[in-house]
Amino acid sequence: MSGDCDCGCKSPVDIIIDKWNADPDFVIEMFQDIQEGYRYIPVDALNTVAARTGKPRGTLFHIITFYKAFSLKQKGEKEIQICTGTACYVKGAPDVLAAFERELNVKSGETTPDKQFTLSEVRCVGACGLAPVVVVGKDVIGGVTPSMVADIVKKYSKEG
Repeated sequence: MSGDCDCGCKSPVDIIIDKWNADPDFVIEMFQDIQEGYRYIPVDALNTVAARTGKPRGTLFHIITFYKAFSLKQKGEKEIQICTGTACYVKGAPDVLAAFERELNVKSGETTPDKQFTLSEVRCVGACGLAPVVVVGKDVIGGVTPSMVADIVKKYSKEG
């Protein structure tokens, strides 16, 4: 992931670091770009950022594990977030979450084996009036019931 290859081209991680001039004040921005490109922060990328910016690996690891936007585990192409904040919880979010777990055959926090979906439970998405709410990628879906789950998965599936 790091260093130049024999052909003289740079790795995607090195290109991202160069974009930020290897400035240690911009490691969060580097990680945002890496997360966007890979859907997680590979350990090799963390090591490359440490080596190129001079930031200690422990500090970088703390940053990655502190912010929920970053993950050390590869996520699916689409993240399905089930809001379990108070309004959504009261209106049936636990049943919606259980339906997604059954449909995808994964638990919250896991990624499907085909890497299409990562299922996540979140505390609030700020759309309480639409409760219960599911967010798929950037799409907010309100009033979700367990009976809608199969159709939602189908709509966002590669085969769907």
